[in-house]
Amino acid sequence: MAPRRWSIARRLFALQLLFVVVGVAVGGAWSWASARSDLQADAAEKSTALAVSIARNPFVVEQAATADPSARLEPYALDLMRRTHTDFITIMAPDRTRWTHPDRAEIGRPFRGTIAPALDGQTFTETFAGTLGPSVRAVTPITDQDGKVVGLVAAGVTVANISTALVPRLGSVVVLAMAVVAVSAMFSWLLSRYLGRVTAGRGPEELARVFASYEGVLHSVHEGLVVIDRSGAVVLHNDRAAELLHLPPPAERQEPFPLAALDVPDGLRTLLASGDRAVDETHVTADRVLVVNQELAFPRGSAKPIGTVATIRDQTELLHLSGELAATRTLTGALRSQTHEFANRLHTVVALLELGRVDEAIRFASDEIDRHQVDRQAVQAPDPAWHADDDGPLVVTPEVLAAVLHAKRAQAHERGVVLVADTDGLHAPVAAPASDVITVLGNLVDNAVDAVAEHPGGPGGPRVAVTVTTQDDGRTRIVVADNGPGIADVAAAAERGWSTKPSGPEGRGLGLDLVRSALADIGGTMTVDTGPTGSTFVVDVEPRQVPA
Repeated sequence: MAPRRWSIARRLFALQLLFVVVGVAVGGAWSWASARSDLQADAAEKSTALAVSIARNPFVVEQAATADPSARLEPYALDLMRRTHTDFITIMAPDRTRWTHPDRAEIGRPFRGTIAPALDGQTFTETFAGTLGPSVRAVTPITDQDGKVVGLVAAGVTVANISTALVPRLGSVVVLAMAVVAVSAMFSWLLSRYLGRVTAGRGPEELARVFASYEGVLHSVHEGLVVIDRSGAVVLHNDRAAELLHLPPPAERQEPFPLAALDVPDGLRTLLASGDRAVDETHVTADRVLVVNQELAFPRGSAKPIGTVATIRDQTELLHLSGELAATRTLTGALRSQTHEFANRLHTVVALLELGRVDEAIRFASDEIDRHQVDRQAVQAPDPAWHADDDGPLVVTPEVLAAVLHAKRAQAHERGVVLVADTDGLHAPVAAPASDVITVLGNLVDNAVDAVAEHPGGPGGPRVAVTVTTQDDGRTRIVVADNGPGIADVAAAAERGWSTKPSGPEGRGLGLDLVRSALADIGGTMTVDTGPTGSTFVVDVEPRQVPA
């Protein structure tokens, strides 16, 4: 496992601390050298003043001319050294012979150092390693009244004592340097903590990798993505969001875009500004239908939100497709309805043919073809030719109904259902178009057979009874009764799509709806009596002129 690289905060802290330490070290060295140079210059200046004052002292000039200058100049020099805190004062002859020296053993020995400029009458300073070690010294000539050099004076301070004098200054420099390092380290630590918090402890390589990944994802998703800060401004968005919300194209450095300047409906702008949670909210703009989801955004490990993130989907094309799908479903439902109608009509034709009523079967089929070739509103006008001759439209007589019920009886028998039909009470043709009457009777019988076949629990086995009669007032009454389980909700049963049976290839829940539609066309009524022992449907058709 590769070691984790340092984060930006750690690297910055280490770099700043190193910079401060190096800076303090360089500054301390420069201060030490500067102070040493200053002390040496000060020592040279003081040594020069002392040497010159000694050389010009008449007592010294007088003693230089005696036979034994050391006798009186040595005590004088030692006393002056104590009073002026000078390390050495050497008074010598022009030939370097020492007359005085802090070490009495050196008296009479030659002086070590440069004296040539002093012999020429000049006062000079130098750093030279003499008998006492390296020292900063000043050398000046002693002249008589005639200007002749009769001796030399050398006064100075050893370098060791100068370094000792630097120790107090060095302490203050070290204390100051440590204070600077401590303060700088504190500021660096605070800055590193801030950077560690805003970068989540990631290193520059990891941040670059994350940034590249986020950029790729941001501009690759097909949904609009918008990040809104707590001040109510869009701080980040992708290309799709720019297209959907009319935002400026995304740039490498995205400037905050105020929500008040968005060209969107007020409801959508209010939602984005509120920061409320939203799930699949629909908003309609001038040219699009948008679905918006919005959530609060929290930084990792924090319960304080930094803003909101909204995703936006364009539902315009989907709504168009939904409209087309709804139209297709409507058309499919119409086709399924026609399937029910044509099945009943085909059964009627087959039954008429089986009963040998070929002319009536042909006339009924021709009637259906003509009915579907013209507009229904046009063919509903009264036509006196309905009963005019034998070549007119098929009349719903007891024979026609018997043919329909004969076909239904065979179907019921195949499913184990006993179908009993009684048309003896029908004394006149039904005053309604044959297609509508067959739709009503066929669907009611089909539903009853289905009900008792699916739940054959009635007494005497599954049974359906059909009675068609002519009432005293001229109405035609059709009664369809079964011994099934009954209907729980009669109002819901009349709605398209309602059924107690699983859906088949031709659809379910259409029978009663077709009955209701046919009765509305012919002006009939239907009542339902249902219970746990069965259901009874009673249809009354009012007497009126039969339309063509």
